[in-house]
Amino acid sequence: MNKKLFVGNINFDVKDIELEELFNPFGKVFYAEIVRFFDKKSKGFGFVEMESLEEAKMAIEKLNGSDFKGRKIIVSEAR
Repeated sequence: MNKKLFVGNINFDVKDIELEELFNPFGKVFYAEIVRFFDKKSKGFGFVEMESLEEAKMAIEKLNGSDFKGRKIIVSEAR
């Protein structure tokens, strides 16, 4: 069962591929996408979908509150 995660407080310069690479060590990432305004500027948050609930829980445990590109990111289950 795939699990979608919310990632907040992302540095505005981070690209989708960098977000995906951050989550890859914890399991298979189906997609990682930063939400953007119409002019392509980052809104500072995004979503990552992982293959399993176990992988998602591990990513939350390890990455929530961690420093990524100079900002402490928030990682939680998407609502």
